[in-house]
Amino acid sequence: MKKESNYFLRVAGVTRDSIVDGPGVRLTVFVPGCKIKCPRCHNPKTWDFNGGYVISVADILSMYRKQYQGLTLSGGEPFDQDEEQTAALLSLASLVHARGGDVWAYSGHYLESLRTKNHPLLEAIDALVDGPFVWSLRDLSLKYRNSSNKRIWTKTPEGVWKNATDKF
Repeated sequence: MKKESNYFLRVAGVTRDSIVDGPGVRLTVFVPGCKIKCPRCHNPKTWDFNGGYVISVADILSMYRKQYQGLTLSGGEPFDQDEEQTAALLSLASLVHARGGDVWAYSGHYLESLRTKNHPLLEAIDALVDGPFVWSLRDLSLKYRNSSNKRIWTKTPEGVWKNATDKF
């Protein structure tokens, strides 16, 4: 098995100092590739799985500051990635956890669907904002989500997912 920081990840972009992709100041990684393709998506340029550029997990981690509360995985769709991309995301999440940060992920899939697929990324994240973007439910007043059908889930230390939408 490769050393965790030796993985490479295709990214659509990396945003430092984000304050909108979860609590606190965060590093946000946007992965390319999405099978959902929500109508009126705010980020359609990330739908192409071959888009973006390749960067090492070590280089992404070098952007992570001790002042950050955590890492956010967005897209595209983090849960539509192939095995190699998923392994790199798991590595990055593990390294951020080792630095004391939390890991959030945004998905157009609902948690229930991801759980039935037993997606490995669910084990590596602390919070999930789930559900497709629905234009008719768009609400810019909502914290950390852009349509009211989306939910925010947090994971307890025991690994149990709890709906925390009302806490945000």
